[in-house]
Amino acid sequence: MTNKSIALTDAQIEELGRELDELKQRLVEKLGAEDRKYIYDVVKWQRGLEAAGRAQLFLGWLPPFWLGGVAALSLSKILDNMEIGHNVMHGQYDWMRDPAMNSKMFEWDTVCPAEQWKHSHNYLHHTFTNILGKDRDIGYGILRMEEQQKWNPYYLANPLWGFLLMVLFEWGVMLHDLEVENIVAGKRDWAETKPLLKQQWHKAGRQVLKDYVLFPLLSGPGFLPTLAGNATANLVRNLWAFSIIFCGHFPTGVAVFSEEETENETRGEWYLRQMMGSANITGGPLFHILSGNLSHQIEHHLFPDVPARRYPQIAGEVQALCEKYGLPYNAGPLRKQLGSVWGKIFKLALPTRGKSDPVPAVTVERDVPVAA
Repeated sequence: MTNKSIALTDAQIEELGRELDELKQRLVEKLGAEDRKYIYDVVKWQRGLEAAGRAQLFLGWLPPFWLGGVAALSLSKILDNMEIGHNVMHGQYDWMRDPAMNSKMFEWDTVCPAEQWKHSHNYLHHTFTNILGKDRDIGYGILRMEEQQKWNPYYLANPLWGFLLMVLFEWGVMLHDLEVENIVAGKRDWAETKPLLKQQWHKAGRQVLKDYVLFPLLSGPGFLPTLAGNATANLVRNLWAFSIIFCGHFPTGVAVFSEEETENETRGEWYLRQMMGSANITGGPLFHILSGNLSHQIEHHLFPDVPARRYPQIAGEVQALCEKYGLPYNAGPLRKQLGSVWGKIFKLALPTRGKSDPVPAVTVERDVPVAA
């Protein structure tokens, strides 16, 4: 690969880690009434939008009510998944000691069981971020998103697999923990998946019953408009979640790592990998809320258990640290980041030839003890 080399010493990396630890400590000490009020207000808006959306869909045979209902229900589902569900299940609000905001008890409005998502996302992805062979979010088991992934003819359909994952994103997230690609490769046995499949059957069954049977039936003669409205709202949520998440992980300039170079990783090196392996999306306050503040993916990967509403407040400090240590701070508008993501999906459908996209690489200058 054509890399821009960034040379840091062991001491610099550990100093970076210390500064980030101090930044997190300052954030944690500030948590209180404002954060509590914020998440309760978001929940209140989410529930209000859901009620307004479902009420309007009862009159869904009238186009203005159908459009209004779909818009409100779509926003409700986006808030539930992005700013509430994702963040609550990271433990960002466990300090409130409210069972409804507790990461171990929360369940969200999507087909993926919360327990399985916390394993594949909170543990695997956030622990092994962008480590090839360990972070299964690189391609979600079906896409080629990095040149280091060995090409085979299956990837000729990379754009098709990307489109299907985008449209059916909640189902892709649900199936993620099954590790189907490892089952196909003989690395995992189907028998191991039985408890997971049972959970998925119950959770997905309840979601399908609610959106595609119960509420359409309650609409009486508006059964079909309500059914179509609920399906459209789920589709909008899927498109939005896919776009935000992929823009935070796979635009040009995001680095990947090998298992060898991350072996025996220090706290400072872990922080460094999070910064190099993530990207931000620029936008206004409403955009950040609707993205669950995952538009600040760099800050989220540094401090996943700190309330996401705090990320915009520290973005300037994180960027300043990047400048201090000569590190990239990958940020850009949605159109730019999303365009580069889809550019990679199409490009990597073919075997890699010619020059690679420039991705910064860090060279660590190990501190060697001086012999006495």
